[in-house]
Amino acid sequence: MSVQDHDYDAFLSTYPEYAAAQHIDELRAQEFARVDDQGHIYLDYTGGSLYPERLLREHMALLSQAVLGNPHSQNPTSLAATSLVEQARADVLAFFNADPEEYDVVFTANASAALKLLGESYPFGPRAHFLLVADNHNSVHGIREFARSKGASVAYIPLDPDSLRAPDPRPYLEQGASAQPKLFAFPAQSNFSGVQHPLAWVELAREYGYDVLLDAAAFAPTNRLDLGLVHPDFIPISFYKMFGYPTGVGVLLARREALERLQRPWFAGGTVQLVSTKADLYILSHGHEAFEEGTVNYLSLPAISNGLRFLQETGVEHIHARVAALVDYLLTMMQNLRHSNGEPLIQLYGPRDAERRGGVIAFNIVDPNGRLVPYQQVEAEANEARISIRSGCFCNPGAGEYSLTHTADEIRACVEGASREGAFDIDAFRACLGEKATGAVRASLGLVSNFSDARAFLDFLITFADRKAEDFPSSGGCN
Repeated sequence: MSVQDHDYDAFLSTYPEYAAAQHIDELRAQEFARVDDQGHIYLDYTGGSLYPERLLREHMALLSQAVLGNPHSQNPTSLAATSLVEQARADVLAFFNADPEEYDVVFTANASAALKLLGESYPFGPRAHFLLVADNHNSVHGIREFARSKGASVAYIPLDPDSLRAPDPRPYLEQGASAQPKLFAFPAQSNFSGVQHPLAWVELAREYGYDVLLDAAAFAPTNRLDLGLVHPDFIPISFYKMFGYPTGVGVLLARREALERLQRPWFAGGTVQLVSTKADLYILSHGHEAFEEGTVNYLSLPAISNGLRFLQETGVEHIHARVAALVDYLLTMMQNLRHSNGEPLIQLYGPRDAERRGGVIAFNIVDPNGRLVPYQQVEAEANEARISIRSGCFCNPGAGEYSLTHTADEIRACVEGASREGAFDIDAFRACLGEKATGAVRASLGLVSNFSDARAFLDFLITFADRKAEDFPSSGGCN
């Protein structure tokens, strides 16, 4: 018996829930054979999931047989497309157990487009307030610019630098309690650290009178989000993160009551009931029709129904159990990796165990003298080994700044020093931060991750043992 075989047996005995979902191994062999055939170790599921070949077959079969026209008409081909679009809308509601009387589905290009739609339409004003956890995706942070442009106040809930968890939000919610309207934003799962913030915050914030934006883009692929149990006002989602195909389609799931309060700053084709040039007026449509400008991606939307059906049949709970087992195993093993002098090889960011966290691990490699190995070099060597990971700050500046201990004064001073005649020199900014890390490495697990992936990743990390930071080229930048 090989060492790897023995490790696998020990792993199965430690994590029986993984063994209970071994049908996913058969699924990987049937629908994702290209991954192993080409020798890939895919650990970038938070960047984008892999797609099963089944989705391609089903979608191509539909397109090759159907005759579909632009939905904005009443002719036979348009009505056929409209039927598929509305079926996809119904399937999204059903998958998330969202009551059609309470929730509506606005199709967008992706989660970022859904967030921009919300930011530009939310009724910010001088009496309004936008509260958000520092641990958020850039596309959520960007909403603050819409808020400030309309005179609203903006406040952040900080993070614990060690765990990257946020404190009890009550004191921060209370500070903005007198504002009207007010929006509270947090991710169900951090795309940087994997931290899963309490979903109970949704109802807590609503008790304080807030509308709640729950970013579920990183959460939904491996966790069940039941909108019959938790009722956020706005939920952005990208489907390629859930099942890989198609790209270019997402949604803003919104409570109908909250959607009616949004105020679009413009109108376009498909969003209006009436437009007059002579009378200089327009009347918006209702519900999702007021927010889906132009023509929706009607040829791709039927693939959403197929993808959701695929996840239902596979079992989100089974995917979750396997990812949780693999993350717990990796966290344990990574913290045990040592240089020959006994010093740790890995510096983890965020929780050190799998409790209340998803399939995301952010870290840096540390040399025997405690100096950071450039994360770009780690990614470059992973590329050579056909291991797909990600480096940088993963569009999450808040979690990055707290984990890498950057202060506001340092950042402002370095930005000022790196700005000359209206231009920003990113290399000068990096140099200004000195020995501090400007980014990290992220490994993320998902749909068909398995023990072999985790084992190969650990074997790769071990190759950095006893290597000195000064032996690597220096470069960096958080993005």
